This record gives sequence, C-alpha cells and structure tokens, in this order.
Amino acid sequence: MATNGSKLNAANTVTLTRMVLIPVFLVVLLADWPTWTGASGLIAALRPWFAAAVFGLLAATDGVDGYLARSRNEVTTFGKFLDPLADKLLVTAALLALVEIGVLPAWVAFVIVAREFIVSGLRMVASAEGLVIAASWYGKVKTVVQIIAILLFIIKDSSLLLPLGVGAQVFIQSGSWAVMGAAVVLTIMSMVDYFRHAADVLVGPWSSAGDIGSPKTVRTEQGDSEEGSGR
Repeated sequence: MATNGSKLNAANTVTLTRMVLIPVFLVVLLADWPTWTGASGLIAALRPWFAAAVFGLLAATDGVDGYLARSRNEVTTFGKFLDPLADKLLVTAALLALVEIGVLPAWVAFVIVAREFIVSGLRMVASAEGLVIAASWYGKVKTVVQIIAILLFIIKDSSLLLPLGVGAQVFIQSGSWAVMGAAVVLTIMSMVDYFRHAADVLVGPWSSAGDIGSPKTVRTEQGDSEEGSGR
C-alpha cells in the first residue's frame, strides 16, 4: 500500500536519476567519441563496453529503488507511476539506439515497444472498470531477458572480441540472437497472458458506473518489474 511520505524519497530519487541518465547512455553509445577527443581507435573500440556498463548500471537501479521503497516503508503512488515508466524508457531508448546503429532489426524493437503500449492500454481500460490486473512472473522474466539481450547486442560487434577467434565470435553472435529471440517470445507470451487473465475487461460484462468505487483484482501472482519492483 502506498504511503503518504515525501514524493522525493530515496527510492524515487534513484528512479528519477535512472531517467535523467538515459540520455547519458545514448550519448555514450551513439556519439562520435574519436572526433570529440582526437584519441585513437581504442576509444571507438571501448565505446560499446562503456555503453554496456552504463546500461547495466541503470538497469540494476530498478532493483535498488524497489528495495529502498519496501525496506524504508516509503512506497508512494508517485513511485508506482515513475518506476515502470523509467524501465520502459530505458529499454525503449536502448532498442531504438540499437536500431539506429544498425545491429537490431526494427521489427524486434517494434514488437517489444508495441507490447508495452498494448498492456498499458489494457491496464487503463481495466482501471476504468474498477479492476486491477495483477502481474504474473512472465513480466519479470521478460524484463531480465530483455536486459541481457540488449547488453549482448551492444557488445557483440566490438572489435575487442576479434582476438578471441572466429569460433568465439560466432558463439557470441549466435548467443546474442538466441537471447533476443527468447526476449521477443517472452514479450509476446507476457502480452497474451495479460489478455488471457483479463478477458472480462474486453468482452464484459462490464460494471456500471456505480460499481467502480472498489477495485477488484483479476488475479494475484508474483509481481514483476512493471509494477515498480513491488512498489
């Protein structure tokens, strides 16, 4: 249950920091570093690794703000809104950046981003009907696999991997695509799972306006990161 504490508590400060640093990640991944610095090609070779480190750090803060909110009893409605928004912005920014640099097909990014729009729309419709759609474990697993896939795609074409040999490069490339494929499958499965458990929201019977005062939970399972890490 949300508390009435300050909106800018420790957990929400971490979440806001994650959002503010998303452009930093984009600059690290997309900017032309050698032109800025006049340095050798080593900078260009290290760039994807720096970008992966920044992305990994930002993704890890999702668990930090959730832990702070629960351990300090500072769960707020503002945090419940802000945390999933920050997660979606980070993943969306990373996917679009990978499309921009030509290492990820646009359709993959479209499937993942479209799922977020669809599920968010479904939640809004359910909320209007006084229903709360509790999240399943699919969402948590989906998010973790997406993060791993993005990290692998950021570094998979790095020239620093060349000394490992052709076999290792093929393994990394194949592994990257396998994990991204798993992320796409889990993304679709998660979306289908939402629709399966919220069929009444779409096909009725719908509640009358007078019945929408007391929300009803459609299902109760293990929460996922979309719910603000339990916030």
